[in-house]
Formats: sequence, structure tokens, C-alpha cells
Amino acid sequence: MYKDRWALVTGASAGIGEAYANALMEKGANLILVARREDRLKALAESVEAKGQRALIVPTDLSDPGAPETIMAQVNAAGVPVDILVNNAGYGLPGTYSETTWKDQQDFIQVMVTAYAQLTHLALGPMRERGWGRIINVASLAGLIPAGANYTLYGASKAFVIAMTQSVAAECRGTDIKASACCPGFTYSEFHDVTETREVVNKLPKYAFMEAGPVAELSLRAVEKGHTTYVPGGFNKFIAALLRLLPLSIAERLVDRHSGWK
Repeated sequence: MYKDRWALVTGASAGIGEAYANALMEKGANLILVARREDRLKALAESVEAKGQRALIVPTDLSDPGAPETIMAQVNAAGVPVDILVNNAGYGLPGTYSETTWKDQQDFIQVMVTAYAQLTHLALGPMRERGWGRIINVASLAGLIPAGANYTLYGASKAFVIAMTQSVAAECRGTDIKASACCPGFTYSEFHDVTETREVVNKLPKYAFMEAGPVAELSLRAVEKGHTTYVPGGFNKFIAALLRLLPLSIAERLVDRHSGWK
């Protein structure tokens, strides 16, 4: 199904983004690889080309408001379509809301909300014209449960991504364009080093974790099955269901006790 399709993956240089790139590569897709670290993108592109497929690298920082249009301009200049869009780039911003600068929060919104929305908007019209497309927006379990202290806009940004994806999926129902929000919980990657939560995360039981590879693979299966909102992993499904069933006040107190776990 994905053979010779072109897939654009943001945050492709590590973690879940790299796992999506590898999974799509194994399914025969050509790749448009987007991230800040050009050296890693080049190494990944070499792997793609070694399999006889094509790769285009677009080193860019999505905190730049002009980045989405720049990415699409380079894609259009290369004469390739975006058949599959995987919006994955992201990070966490440690600290309480008042302790961080507004510039940091503004950049966070640009990467985690605006870039997702704009890339989806830029890709969706041409997908409709071609009559085929897949959009996967990587959200988080944090977007489905009450928000705790610290990382103030993280859960909010993921909730936005989930709701946006649900709406896009509804608008495309009846066509061969499918949209899915993947909502992983703890996934072993560099994310926790960047967000300075590795020490906390290392204390969690192993069953609370997933590897990036299975998250990406399960997500690709989910979008094909028409799952608009998908939570990978039994433990994560349990947490999401539990906190939906509990009274909101109790769910909020539980999250408050474990505000570093998301």
C-alpha cells in the first residue's frame, strides 16, 4: 500500500519520528525527512537509498513560523507529493508557567500546535485532489487525561492535536484519506533526556514503557483500520480508560500526585 508513496516525517532524526521513518521505509515508501539535525537526516537518508528508495532531507527548525511553507516549497521544487504526513516533531518545556519566558512558550506553541495545523492544512488539499492520503499526528496520552503541574502547555497542545485530527478525519470520511492521532504514553527515547525527566522515568516499572518501533508500527496499522484516536499499549489504554471513568476531581488529584509521569 505504501510502496512508492512519499511520506513526510517531522522530528525524523530520533525517537518515534525515526521509528516512523524506518517503518515506512520497510513498507516501501520514499521519505521526506524533516528535523533540525542535518547529520542524522543524512544518515537516515542513506539507509533509505540503500534499499533502492528515494529520500529528500529538509533540515529545519519548526519553531520558525515560516518553516511549514519552506518545507512544502522544497517538496514542490523536488516535484514529489506528500502522500503520507507524519507530524511528530515535539518536545517538553520544563518548569511552571510563570518560571518560563513567553518566548519559550511561543516557540513551543509554534512547534507543537501551529506547525502541526499548518502542515496538515498544506498537505490536505493536494491529497484531496489526488484522492488518497494518510495523516498521522503524534499526540500523547497527556492529551486525553487531566493536566498536572509543570510542562503547562504540553497536555493542552496534545489535546488540540487530538481534536484537530478528529475533525479532519470526519471531514474526509467517505474518501480514501484517513487521519489518526497517535497517543503514546511513556516511550523510551531521547525525549526524556531533553525534558530532564530521565531520573523520574527510570523509577517507573518496565510495563509502563513502550519502545518507539512498536508505537510507530501499531500507529500505521491503526490509521489503516480507521482509528481516529489511537492509544498504543495495554497499560496506556488502561490509564486512559481509568481516568475517563473516574470523577474528574479524583482524576485530577491522581494526576497531581504523579505530575512528572506524562
